[in-house]
Amino acid sequence: MKNNKIVIYIGILVVGVLLGWLLFGGSTNEEIDHNHNAVAETNQMWTCSMHPQIMQPEPGDCPICGMDLIPAESGSDGLMADQFKLTENAMALANIQTTVVGKGNAEGNTIKLSGKIAENEEANAVQVSYFAGRIERLNVSFTGEEVRKGQLLATIYSPELYAAQQELITAASLKKSQPALYKAVRNKLKLWKLSENQINQIEETGKVKENFPVYATVSGTVTEKLVEQGDYIKQGQPLLKIANLNTVWGNFDVYENQIDRFKKGQEVMITTNAYPNKEFKGKVDFIDPVLNTKTRTVTLRVVLSNKDDVFKPGMFVTANIEGSTAKNDEVLSIPASSVLWTGERSVVYLKTNPDQPIFEMREIKLGNQIGNEYEVVEGLFVGNEIVTNGTFTVDAAAQLQGKKSMMNKDGGKVMTGHEGHLGMDNNASNKESDHTNMNERLEVSEKFQQQLNSVYNAYINLKDALVKEDSISTSANATTLLNKLNKVDMKLLSDNKAHNHWMSLEGEIKSSATSISETSDIKSQRDHFKHLSSHLINAVQLFGVNEKVYVEFCPMADNNNGAYWLSKEEKVINPYFGEAMLTCGEVKQVIE
Repeated sequence: MKNNKIVIYIGILVVGVLLGWLLFGGSTNEEIDHNHNAVAETNQMWTCSMHPQIMQPEPGDCPICGMDLIPAESGSDGLMADQFKLTENAMALANIQTTVVGKGNAEGNTIKLSGKIAENEEANAVQVSYFAGRIERLNVSFTGEEVRKGQLLATIYSPELYAAQQELITAASLKKSQPALYKAVRNKLKLWKLSENQINQIEETGKVKENFPVYATVSGTVTEKLVEQGDYIKQGQPLLKIANLNTVWGNFDVYENQIDRFKKGQEVMITTNAYPNKEFKGKVDFIDPVLNTKTRTVTLRVVLSNKDDVFKPGMFVTANIEGSTAKNDEVLSIPASSVLWTGERSVVYLKTNPDQPIFEMREIKLGNQIGNEYEVVEGLFVGNEIVTNGTFTVDAAAQLQGKKSMMNKDGGKVMTGHEGHLGMDNNASNKESDHTNMNERLEVSEKFQQQLNSVYNAYINLKDALVKEDSISTSANATTLLNKLNKVDMKLLSDNKAHNHWMSLEGEIKSSATSISETSDIKSQRDHFKHLSSHLINAVQLFGVNEKVYVEFCPMADNNNGAYWLSKEEKVINPYFGEAMLTCGEVKQVIE
């Protein structure tokens, strides 16, 4: 009986549980699933499979091609892999400003082209020797020397010419009996560019000249010496290259989508850093019919009068041309302050969400400069919002958060010293907390800032030595910088984030400064200075040096790839070119 009761109670319990699950379990799951989906939908962004730059908070059609938008993949923070976020405080501190890209008609605006001065090839000449022999004396001492037509350039001993003179003396005694032989010998000497007077003098005196002079056939400037005194030369061998620099060429690059804006005979105003307050007038003389497939440009040539010897071959110049745009042709343009240059790339930063400070790097292709703006050939669309002020600070934040940036094309977190020793697995959960925005100044002691300031001052001395093109002083100042760097006490950094960032930056600064100290080649020093500047800029941004610091940029440095440097003053004094382009550049950022 007792056992029957137990069975009945168990049966009632099972039935109750089953009824409860049927009545309430399904609705609870539906509610949980519904809430989960609601949360997912809140953070979900939608993009176009053909135009990934399109990013919208809700589904719909692509504004470019009309295709249905698809869900965009995102991280746990709701951001795309290449996106990063800044705080409102950071935005205000760095005075980051943005603008929406639009199309503006360039007609009536001045188009700015960059170029170089070159020799006028039509006025160039090569001085050759018309007979073989040995150069007994070379009267041209150096390249750049001015020569006049008829000036003695060299004296040559020629065994062939010596024998031909003897033939002339013999033939002169037989000219009545063998006039044809006599005439042939004289013509042979004429082919070797001996004058009638020289030939007559040999015949009249009956004396053979051992050495013969070579006279300049044109006037101009010696641009290249092809032989040295004592060299043996062949008949027709070039001796000197002589350029007439009374006129020179200005060669400028024009992008293929801008070719129709230029025509032969168009007036051009030329400026140069050597004479910043002067403008020189010229006209378009030639537009290359062949496109350079690597740069997608053609060469536009302007012939310039150079009677006052103003232009030097190799000099950088700028052409300002009134653009004649094709009918109804609109140009997508952006402010010059929004562009960062590195390597062969030009990049800008997009604000991908109009309501939040979320950014993403975008590579673009630039056309010509029009006033204070650049034409955009590829990479941006109407309606994109881009950073126009504080661009360098946003880039620094991208670097620290391991996103794609100016100096890191593929992205990836910066490896700090501690991560290198402890391993990625042990610290994987702490990576996000180990990185901060560059424009959010880390709290460090004043003593550490003073020590970093000593490194910064040594850097300024190094920079000034590069301006003066003094490679010896540059090397010495790099050694001083290393000594100051070794005195920076890392123990003053109690915060883990500050400690890790400094370890990473210190190694890069030390490597670049060491490379500068170990070479006396000014070009190599400038190459390493570019990298030194990049890392020290990050350090000053992050820790501060208790004074105002200017971040300056020259787009023509490093073979037109562009380079940055730090300065104590707003005035631009370029360390990458020295006297050649002392004021080329602009202030990109001010670090307080």
